Amino acid sequence: MKLVIISHTEHYQKSDGTIVGWGPTVTEINHLTGVFEEVVHLGMLYPGEPPASALPYTSSKIRFVNIPTVGGAGLRNKLKIITSAPKTIQLVRHFVNASDYFQLRTPTGIGVYLIPYLTWFIKTPGWFKYAGNWQQSSAPLGYAFQRWFLKRQSRTVTINGSWDDQPQHCETFENPCLTKADLDLGKAIMTEKRLVQPINLCYVGRLETPKGVRRIIEAVTALRLEDKAKLGTIHLVGDGLERQDFESLAALSGVHFKFHGFLARPSVFEIYKKCHGFLMPTTASEGFPKVLAEAMNFGCIPIVSNISSIGQYIKTNETGFVLLDMNTDTLSACIIDLVNLSKPDYLRLVSNGQEVVKRFTFTYYNDHIEQVILN
Repeated sequence: MKLVIISHTEHYQKSDGTIVGWGPTVTEINHLTGVFEEVVHLGMLYPGEPPASALPYTSSKIRFVNIPTVGGAGLRNKLKIITSAPKTIQLVRHFVNASDYFQLRTPTGIGVYLIPYLTWFIKTPGWFKYAGNWQQSSAPLGYAFQRWFLKRQSRTVTINGSWDDQPQHCETFENPCLTKADLDLGKAIMTEKRLVQPINLCYVGRLETPKGVRRIIEAVTALRLEDKAKLGTIHLVGDGLERQDFESLAALSGVHFKFHGFLARPSVFEIYKKCHGFLMPTTASEGFPKVLAEAMNFGCIPIVSNISSIGQYIKTNETGFVLLDMNTDTLSACIIDLVNLSKPDYLRLVSNGQEVVKRFTFTYYNDHIEQVILN
C-alpha cells in the first residue's frame, strides 16, 4: 500500500544534499513503513541550516516532495497561502490520485482549502490528523474553520483526547513518540533512579511565555530559601525569541537554570535521565505534547496545566500534578509537593505513569491505524 502525507512540516537540505525535517514528525513517518510499503511526504522546504532537532528519513520507502513553502505572520504571508494554492493542489492531486491512502496533517494554513478539496474532489481513501486542541474555545479563525469542517465531513479524523460531544467519525488517537527500545531504556533507568535531593527539573519545548517558561522562572524565584536549596538544576531545552529575557530573569532566581537551546533527541533523553520532574504550565493551544510521554518514560513526574487532553492522562497524585489555577503560587506549591515526595510515593507515580506511556509507542499507533483506518 502507498500512503501520501500532506503537511506543513519544515524540512531543510543539508550541505551533503540530505533532506531532514522536524524530528518528531519524521520519526513518526519512519515508523509508518511498518504499515505501508511506500510513503510520499508532501512537505515544505526551508532555506538555512536545520535545527539540531531535525532528522533524516531512515528508509528508502519514503520520498519527500517539496510543496510551496507558506505560512507566518502578516498579511503578505497569509496571501501567499492563497496564491500558492493552485501549485499545491496540483501536486496533491497528482500524488493522492496515485496512492492507496492519504493523510492530511492539520490544523495548518493550507488546510483551509485542502480539507474542502480532498473532501469534495478526491475519492482516494484517507484520514485527517488534527494535532491541535480539539476543544479550544478561542481558536484562530483558520483553525476554527478546519475543525468545523472536519466535524461535518465523513472521513476519519484522529484527534487528541476523548470528548462527550465527539462525532462518530472522530477517533481518539495518541501521537506516538517512543520505540520499544525507548521503553526498555526507561525501565533500565528506573531500576536505579530514586528521588534524592537536590532534585533536577526540566522543560522541553519552545521558549515562550504562552508555553509557561516565564511562569516556571517566576514560580521558582518565589520559593523560600529552604525550598530552593532542595533544587539542583532546572534544564530548559528549546529556543525562542524570548530566550535572552528568560535568561536574565533566571539569573536572579536563586536557583541554577541551564539553557540548552535545541538538542538532538538522544541529548534530550540524557536530560530526562538526570531529572525527576517535568514542568509544562502552558496556556498555549496543545493537543497532548509528546515530550510529556517521553519525560514520564524516564521517571520525570509531570507538573502540567489542564489544557486540552492533558488532564485525561495526568491525574494529581496518581500520575503527576495538574495545575487547576494558572498562577505562580499554585505552580510553586506543586514544585514543593514534588520535591518533598516520599520515595514510595515517587515510585508509585512513576509506575502509574507507565500505563500512560505505553499508549504513546509507535507499535500502539501503527496497530491503531491498521484497526481503525485500514480495516
